[in-house]
Amino acid sequence: MIQNQRYIAAQAKIFKALGHPSRLTMVTALRENEKCVCELQQIVGCDMSTISKHLGVLKEAGVVSTEKKGTSVYYKLTLSCLNSFLACTEKIIESSAIEQIGLLK
Repeated sequence: MIQNQRYIAAQAKIFKALGHPSRLTMVTALRENEKCVCELQQIVGCDMSTISKHLGVLKEAGVVSTEKKGTSVYYKLTLSCLNSFLACTEKIIESSAIEQIGLLK
């Protein structure tokens, strides 16, 4: 039972890391390809300190990994199933929106 609790706690850590709009914006951008910190800052629109904190949370949860190239640090998704999970949630949101539009007609 204790192992199961640890497993669930580890999963909750991943979901918590994905639970902030700025972090989810970064993850969505990283679905396309790796990005340097400066690109992620432009996408999210926060100061560098805030971006670094968010990336630290994602890295700690195992969602992203880093690679240093010259003076820049690049981030990429390491959670391979995340792309299909996000695609699934997008379909649910789209279906719900279409249903709501139908109710308005």
